Amino acid sequence: MADLGAMQDQLDTMRAIASRHEGSLLPGSGPRVGVYMSRAPTVPSPGLYEPMVCVVLQGAKRVMFGDQVLRYDPASYLVATVELPAQGCILDASVDQPYIAASMALNREVLAELLCEVPDRGQGETAGFAVSPMTPELLEAWLRLLTLFDRPGEAGIMGPLIEREILYRLLQGPQGAMVRQAALADSRLSRIRAAIGWIRAHFTATLRVEALAEIAGMSVASFHRHFKAATAMSPLQYQKALRLQEARRLLVAHADAAATAYRVGYESASQFSREYARMFGNPPARDAALLRGGAGEPVAA
Repeated sequence: MADLGAMQDQLDTMRAIASRHEGSLLPGSGPRVGVYMSRAPTVPSPGLYEPMVCVVLQGAKRVMFGDQVLRYDPASYLVATVELPAQGCILDASVDQPYIAASMALNREVLAELLCEVPDRGQGETAGFAVSPMTPELLEAWLRLLTLFDRPGEAGIMGPLIEREILYRLLQGPQGAMVRQAALADSRLSRIRAAIGWIRAHFTATLRVEALAEIAGMSVASFHRHFKAATAMSPLQYQKALRLQEARRLLVAHADAAATAYRVGYESASQFSREYARMFGNPPARDAALLRGGAGEPVAA
């Protein structure tokens, strides 16, 4: 049975470390680890989640991947194994008790090295993300990892060792089958990732699902099913999310709305405006003006 008092003490220590290194990345050439804080709740904001594991040290966050909504807090952790357009918002945060989180990029090479150490539980569903309960062992490893922010001289040696332990814990945990798929070159998830890579590289082009299915080495029906399982959206919805997020970035940089629509692959400026307002809550020009004023900015982790 978990020692809740010990876990709370560990969270207290981790919050103190993160507060001293707000917005920082772990130095050195080891795992890519960052800490993040917010002193107020936020409105839903778009972003692209890279493959990572995220732990919340204080507060709570809600994230929407396609048609699925997840909530995570200090009692849980988030794993994303594919690149995912998302809408996220911080639920619990204040000046006295800010939202505090840490994330670590998933290293597929290290995961692949660990596969022989963990029993194969089969592929299971082609999920690309999940939230699971935090365990004492995983939290303890995260504490040792974050301690390296205060000991930067040790990060290059100890960081990769602790990263390896955290990935081992993930493989042993309830999402072990999903994490394993991320490391296998020919798993269903890896083949979906290949199709995702094509969409990201050619998001302005006309999307042909038959060609994507061929890239993934699947039938069209199988590809649709596994793509939806991995991302909670269809390939067309995924492409649309990428287009609109890129459009938002261009508009904040003072690009013209009509020109931006065509630049990101839309053939109709009016359709672009409708879909933009549906995703972001305001027409392009209004949304860009709000963002330049600092409202609704995306939040990491």
